[in-house]
Amino acid sequence: MTITVRPGQETDLDGIVEIYNHYVVTSPVTFEVEPVHPKDRQAWVTEHTGKGKHRLFVAVDRSGMVQGWATTSPFRPRAAYATTVEASVYCHHDSRGQGIGSQLYEVLFRSIANEDLERIVAGITLPNTASVRLHTRFGFRPVGVFTRVGRKLGRFWDVGWFERPLDLNSIGPL
Repeated sequence: MTITVRPGQETDLDGIVEIYNHYVVTSPVTFEVEPVHPKDRQAWVTEHTGKGKHRLFVAVDRSGMVQGWATTSPFRPRAAYATTVEASVYCHHDSRGQGIGSQLYEVLFRSIANEDLERIVAGITLPNTASVRLHTRFGFRPVGVFTRVGRKLGRFWDVGWFERPLDLNSIGPL
């Protein structure tokens, strides 16, 4: 499948929400429990488009259908956390395992390389071997696990936390 990665825009919102809602309904990878609606995510798209630390990229196929998306978002609301972002990536459930997540992260992390950032963090519901592998490939290292912090689909789930510096050269070879 030929994929183009480009900045996300409001016209991508239906595709983004469709991908996300699949995981909301079928999976613990997001702790959202009710499907979201595009109109409720318009402000989020606006906050993540353009320049700056908080970005949104989409992977689209030849027909223009969104096959995946990735963002960097604020980690926490307090000012001292402003140099840390949380990264997220979601791929269409029929397109997993095709390298789309890697393509999205490559473009996303390159786009923020000159921003005033120190850390990128990611929370991963465990177990999730594919996501752990993707994040490790991009220089993330595990820093801890919060156990049984989310209840969804009739059980409790752990969340592994991963981090990496913005500049991987600052830590030497992985």
